[in-house]
Amino acid sequence: MVSAALFISLFLFWFLNVPVGIAIGMSAVVAILAGGTLSLGFVTQALVNGIDSFPIMAIPLFILAGELMGQGGVSRRLLNVCNVFFGRVSGGLAIVTVAMCMMFSAVSGSSPATVAAVGSMVVPTMLERGYSKSFTLALIACAGTLGIIFPPSIPMVIYGAATGTSISTMFMAGFLPGMFISIVLMFFCYFYCKKKGFHGDDTEPFTWKRAWSAIWDAKWALINPVIILGGIYGGFFTPTEAAAVAVVYAFICGVFIHREMGGKKIIATLGNACSTTGTTLVILGCATAFAQILTSEQIPQMLTVAISNISDNRIVILLVINLFLLIVGLFMDPTPAMLILSPILLPVALSFGLHPVHFGIIMVVNLAIGFFTPPIGVNLFVASRIGNEGIETISRGIIPFVLVMFVCLMLITYVPQIAMILPSILGGR
Repeated sequence: MVSAALFISLFLFWFLNVPVGIAIGMSAVVAILAGGTLSLGFVTQALVNGIDSFPIMAIPLFILAGELMGQGGVSRRLLNVCNVFFGRVSGGLAIVTVAMCMMFSAVSGSSPATVAAVGSMVVPTMLERGYSKSFTLALIACAGTLGIIFPPSIPMVIYGAATGTSISTMFMAGFLPGMFISIVLMFFCYFYCKKKGFHGDDTEPFTWKRAWSAIWDAKWALINPVIILGGIYGGFFTPTEAAAVAVVYAFICGVFIHREMGGKKIIATLGNACSTTGTTLVILGCATAFAQILTSEQIPQMLTVAISNISDNRIVILLVINLFLLIVGLFMDPTPAMLILSPILLPVALSFGLHPVHFGIIMVVNLAIGFFTPPIGVNLFVASRIGNEGIETISRGIIPFVLVMFVCLMLITYVPQIAMILPSILGGR
């Protein structure tokens, strides 16, 4: 009865367009009232305990670092570097967009932040050069998902905190899948744009002098991921401490080096970061209560048995889990989905011989696809605001990108070396 009350109320609140964090918390309250064995104070305790964690501190810090990087001139300098190297080939701006998202991902950890920072620069230019709106906005919505596949990734932090998996190892494992998806998206953009007749957009000839000038101008932006990720992998600081370093570094770059952030801009940036952080932490706290009720009702064990009864074939089970996560991604934000589902599905994955780090990467890529698929894909709404276009127009353009991402997902799922080779070389656990 408690489980039924939990899920029925959750879907009812979603149907009524209640914000996702509040909907999760209210469904936990309904389940407690229906069961009668727990006090309402349980939800309050879960709200506090869910965010009272040292690894979770990395989330608001990475959010703030991403905002500071976006407003402090880092994005524009990275764009110039990408344009020098990719701007002259067919579909140059589209390829530059993917490369830019890839580079910005290494300093943001957030998918919507990547879409907003990169999209605000490349979307107007792409539309001006004749790219269709549906393709342009679908591209930035899809490429923005690299923000949570490349380290440092906020969903990887959440997965590590929820399952006890090493966050540093998750970061190691995310690098090659992120590179793989980026390269596949670039090739897709090249062939698609060549077919549609979109030629190179950069009219200036490539010279090493010009390339070096762009790289030198962006040197502080390019050094940032080396400091952050090198510090983590080298054992100099934890992911949470790295997030604090990223904030300080981004602030120094924006205010003192690039000098593109004054008092008003700093205040606006802090406001944006606080708003995003507040929403995220409410979801985290409420999802903790939701997950604890699921555990008390033994839902993970029942789901493990149900999935195991479908087949004893590892390939089939992995496909079932992927399809389940893709469906979940259509209706649930990655943050609560990761918190709620990772403790439920991880035992199933372990029973079929998956490494917890590999399974975490599978979950991240699955939920990344949900970021740009309707009806609640956050990246779609960010892209819609940037391009001043309806979701329906963007949704028509995302179909080929969904197919490309699904192929990448299947390869990452069934070829675990893509995710696990770096942790094995670097000694991750």
